[in-house]
Amino acid sequence: MELVDLKNKTIADLLKIAEEMDIPGVSGLRKSELIFKIMENATSSEGVILAEGVLEILEEGYGFLRSPDYNYLPGQDDIYVSPSQIKRFDLRTGDIISGQVRPPKDNERYFALLKIEAVNYEGPDVAKHKTLFDNLTPLYPDDPYHLEVKAEEITTRIIDLMCPIGKGQRALITSPPKAGKTIILQKIAQSISINHPDTKLIVLLIDERPEEVTDMKRSVNGEVVSSTFDEPAERHVQVAKMVLEKSK
Repeated sequence: MELVDLKNKTIADLLKIAEEMDIPGVSGLRKSELIFKIMENATSSEGVILAEGVLEILEEGYGFLRSPDYNYLPGQDDIYVSPSQIKRFDLRTGDIISGQVRPPKDNERYFALLKIEAVNYEGPDVAKHKTLFDNLTPLYPDDPYHLEVKAEEITTRIIDLMCPIGKGQRALITSPPKAGKTIILQKIAQSISINHPDTKLIVLLIDERPEEVTDMKRSVNGEVVSSTFDEPAERHVQVAKMVLEKSK
């Protein structure tokens, strides 16, 4: 059983799985708590569970595998990563870790990472020799993103003509409120996903309304991470840092 498959299922599907496993008292649980119960039951019967997540290293030295499905919020189904594993494989915040997990012991609250099988989709021994992002050499972008998709869509065509976007480039949109910045971002994201399907697309929304987040998720074929306006400033910083480190 894989943790990623469970997180991609709906609450109704998870409740059906829990019912087939004869797990009692699951009707009032949140999704993360329900997944925890299913994992706990599956470990005792099957023995091995595979998990994948984005590593967040805390100040104490240990870390957890967070899920983009929960906007990297702490949850009961997070996977604990020990300080010894972090030091051995030279892991950093933002690394995508996959491996085998074990159930929590009597005095533990979380599942723990038992064996690391891949770091950023590479072997752990290969990944630990990767070059630090800050040590890379900055260059001018010379490989452009072609955004034009349809003849009737003039916005992306104008961007290609007037202010083309290259791979590795940073850009800033300045405009008054309600001028259509979000629509432009959606069209850029849609064009990249169509014309450059090999690009890993991540959209970060900070201090937005929940309904705008929903609209972006429905419009963009990529990972949409958000921290809405009702979240504290510390939460905005944490989410932004996770997405930035993952991008590196």
